[in-house]
Amino acid sequence: MKRIVLTGGGTAGHVTPNIALIPKLKSLGYDIHYIGSYDGIEKRLIEDFHIPYYGISTGKLRRYFDIKNFSDPFRVIKGFSEAKKALKMLKPNVVFSKGGFVSVPVVRAAASLKIPCIIHESDMTPGLANNLCIPVAQKVCCNFPETLQSLPPEKAVLTGSPIRRELTKGSKQRGLEICGFNNIKPVIMVIGGSLGAAGINTLVRDALPRLLEDFQIVHICGKEKIDNLLLNKDGYKQFEYVKADLKDLFAMADIVISRAGANAICELLALRKPSLLIPLPASASRGDQILNAKSFEAQGFAMTADEDYLTAVTLTEKVQELYFTRQSYIEAMQNSSQRDSIDTIVGLIEEAAI
Repeated sequence: MKRIVLTGGGTAGHVTPNIALIPKLKSLGYDIHYIGSYDGIEKRLIEDFHIPYYGISTGKLRRYFDIKNFSDPFRVIKGFSEAKKALKMLKPNVVFSKGGFVSVPVVRAAASLKIPCIIHESDMTPGLANNLCIPVAQKVCCNFPETLQSLPPEKAVLTGSPIRRELTKGSKQRGLEICGFNNIKPVIMVIGGSLGAAGINTLVRDALPRLLEDFQIVHICGKEKIDNLLLNKDGYKQFEYVKADLKDLFAMADIVISRAGANAICELLALRKPSLLIPLPASASRGDQILNAKSFEAQGFAMTADEDYLTAVTLTEKVQELYFTRQSYIEAMQNSSQRDSIDTIVGLIEEAAI
């Protein structure tokens, strides 16, 4: 039996692609283990799959000044030591990393033990965590053709992002029942990532009086971001986070308002959902979501909007335009060359496993 260690965390986007690989890996007889942070979202997401989990210390490596820059490197060093100890005990054939800062000590520890590593970069340009892992990785998977230019040619493989196949098996009727919606008005799904998106939440709630005239809205707003004053608002349903029922909410949605994290938009592409992408502003990020959104817009998969220039009125106008032109986006997505990323990635894992 071959053994694999999966790693990645910090946000759901660094975990759900790992989850998408699990059924295929199990069918091939892999003994699967997971290394993540002590109490990160990855621990909560993985526990449903009854996979042995090992927590390590982790710290964020920043490009900007923060007082934690003085303490976090010591956490990373501690994490490296803990990861190395776990890997020595497990003796995996291969490590697969989906990124996030918890992955850095795991991948570097695996490399020090001569364990082959496959890593995945979701965004258009590699983030700091993956830049630290690329030199010791055997292969680097990516989502966008443009990303190949930023990676070592002998390591880069265009794979796309693994999508949980259960997301394609949702029931629209079940989604309507969960939300208490009717079959008359179309449904907007608002999703800002596992941590929520405060800017989008505010914009959508400010626009509710206008939007609810023509639409029903299911809003996945993030942990502790539910507005209690709107709990009984007719046609508006809020969730902090959705797991098992997410497939049904996607099936119900006619259009989607979303951030532009790579995994999120790859799910929208796979599900053929017309979307208004509102990327995290450059002032609050390294700009990767802006590049992701522009790529999808150029391919005809989505509309985009700049959060800094949106108002309740302009958001409503964008949503109405998206809804009435939704078929053109659906057709563009249907004509895209969607890769079978799970089989491609697992093929690389099989080649690397020793």
